[in-house]
Amino acid sequence: MTDPLRISAQDHDLDSLSTATGRIAVVLDPTAALPAHARRLNRTMRGALKRLLDSDGFAERKAGELVSLAWPAGLEAEAVDVLCLPRRAAAAEARKAGAALAKQAGKGGLTIVTGPLKNLSDMALGLMMRAYEYDAQRTEKSDPRGDVVLMCPNAETVTSALDTARAVAQGTFFTRDLVNAPANVLTTSEFAAQLTALADLGVEVEVLEEDRLEELGMGCLLAVGQGSASPSKVVVMQWKNGADDEAPLALIGKGVVFDTGGISLKPAGGMEDMTMDMGGAGVVSGVMKTLALRKAKANVVGLVGLVENMPSSTAMRPGDVVTSMKGDTVEVINTDAEGRLVLCDVMWYAQDRFAPRGMIDLATLTGAIIIGLGHENAGVFSNDDTLCNAFLKAAEAEGEGAWRMPLGQAYDDQLKSRIADMKNVGGRPAGSITAAQYLKRFVKEETPWIHLDIAGVASVKSDTMLAPKGATGWGVMALDRLVRDSFETE
Repeated sequence: MTDPLRISAQDHDLDSLSTATGRIAVVLDPTAALPAHARRLNRTMRGALKRLLDSDGFAERKAGELVSLAWPAGLEAEAVDVLCLPRRAAAAEARKAGAALAKQAGKGGLTIVTGPLKNLSDMALGLMMRAYEYDAQRTEKSDPRGDVVLMCPNAETVTSALDTARAVAQGTFFTRDLVNAPANVLTTSEFAAQLTALADLGVEVEVLEEDRLEELGMGCLLAVGQGSASPSKVVVMQWKNGADDEAPLALIGKGVVFDTGGISLKPAGGMEDMTMDMGGAGVVSGVMKTLALRKAKANVVGLVGLVENMPSSTAMRPGDVVTSMKGDTVEVINTDAEGRLVLCDVMWYAQDRFAPRGMIDLATLTGAIIIGLGHENAGVFSNDDTLCNAFLKAAEAEGEGAWRMPLGQAYDDQLKSRIADMKNVGGRPAGSITAAQYLKRFVKEETPWIHLDIAGVASVKSDTMLAPKGATGWGVMALDRLVRDSFETE
């Protein structure tokens, strides 16, 4: 798996900067005088930093912008990158600054010199997150980036915050690697094997195979995978860390490792992108890894339904009626509306077994949510204002776009079936909402619930601030923040 950059913190050793190789980055507030940590460097550079600070327009530069001075006098470094950042910069500004460093940095080492900075670990997180590169399928691997040294006051205290940031980056990278992986590599069996390895971090992992799923009555989930040679599975991951006196938060992920649409076959153009249809399961997996790495004092269970939706002589057909674990019957109108069939059984199982204090499902569920919200926001549907508002607050704090969408009886009525308890689709109008209404039928009255439709944000065609194009890992940071803010014990 892709490993984030290793960033070590050390106290200021300004004398060593003259012989540092690679690049040097110095953090400056463009509206303030030259700070103490930069004065020594400025003298070595024969006043170049001060001239830049006094130059026309420099004070107007925005937080997170970067100016490079190539081959500076008096230094062995190939460049000095001047990072514009106020001392009390917001977390988003600090992350933007770190991302700018990541895009500028070469393969040599990087030494970052900063004074007291409010969100120093966020700058480091931005650097780690934006330096991600997926090259697992290339024969020629990218050259490894050099070490990053963060020279700052109170390095010992900063080290602890860096460890937490690294845990978040590792969980996000796990998600990105899973979502980026091609379907012939990340089969249902390989996915389950990678999750089983989380046991090395203290996560309790259990894999439910098809015979057990049949015993449980997961007819909807099994119908999706019955056309594929890859066996359908449900993986249960439990992280307790001494918090098992509390009912768990349940995270449920759709894990369709490849989605052809089944008999309702998708068009050929763009079908290669359907390797990312396990994005919800990828996010759940990344969150569980982050919680384990940072030893979160929380009881969280992650459940993912792993299937492949293929057309074959054994595939489910439009017009079939399947029976869910809950016992409700579903008329399959469109076999390409398969994610909700996977989720409904896993959601019911999670509630039956764990009686969670809250349940959040994630899925690349509908193209309709992309029409509504584009690639900037995930769709948020909920039956509980308290849980929903807590999540929206966490998502905003982490800069992960999320927008609440409506639910209502009129949308639910679109799911009425002539021959079964419900249809699996409600027609073209409000497609993302009727999908959420379908899932709501499998939420017990006492369970606070959120459905996150991440079809537009799980994988994108252009770079974002913290990720190159491809898998983003959206949701790992927001859900980790939600757990920290609302579900951890003292």
